Amino acid sequence: MPDFLIYALAAGLGLALVAGPLGSFVVWRRMAYFGDTLSHSALLGIALGMLLDINLTLAVTAGCVLLAVILVALQNRQWLASDTLLGILAHSTLSLGLVVLALTDNVRVDLMAYLFGDLLAVSEHDLYWMLGGLALVVVLLGLLWRQLLSVTVHEELARVEGRPVTAIRLALMLLIAIVIAVAMKVVGVLLITSLLIIPPAAAQRHAHTPEQMALGASILGCLAVLGGLGMSWNLDTPAGPSIVVSAALLFVMAVSLPRRA
Repeated sequence: MPDFLIYALAAGLGLALVAGPLGSFVVWRRMAYFGDTLSHSALLGIALGMLLDINLTLAVTAGCVLLAVILVALQNRQWLASDTLLGILAHSTLSLGLVVLALTDNVRVDLMAYLFGDLLAVSEHDLYWMLGGLALVVVLLGLLWRQLLSVTVHEELARVEGRPVTAIRLALMLLIAIVIAVAMKVVGVLLITSLLIIPPAAAQRHAHTPEQMALGASILGCLAVLGGLGMSWNLDTPAGPSIVVSAALLFVMAVSLPRRA
């Protein structure tokens, strides 16, 4: 098997394993639009990274984390509805990123690779960076799992019990931001949210506990990666969109099957 395909498999499967449980919280808390907002802000991170000549993954991570902090701060002020804030920030950061790229005349970048992913171009260095970030997310998610569940099930009750609701909500947003940043090369900034939503949504139909849903989402995400890479290899289609198509087909299959009692 060629090295580039091994790197692609390792990166895609690693992302799927982490996106499953993390995406379950995205589905439970109805945060799909938040994921879109962060993925759009990633393009601004790319533009600033190229303008300042710094590591793009680091620039995207910093941009996503900063946006997550701004979102939590604005939501706590209750100045505007959350969906309105997300809409403003999503389109503003995406447009600002495109403007910054247009102003950097001496920089030429393949936007398609960043918008829709270029999994087969993942290098050994990229793989180490990605797996390191995903490992950090797994450790933090494991430590915060019970608290995240408590806040997700009943936020007001968790607040009464003395749990740091705002800090826990911020931690979840930061974990999503890290995953989006390190996954940029896998499916692109415009498609990353699909891996955080489609596998968990498919697993939700047949799961009876949060843990079952998280595990099922990871398994379905891995199957989507394998199916997408197989489609890309045999049909010469883009790897990122092929993974999303595979995930969508698995979702259709999941909702078509009768639920277990």
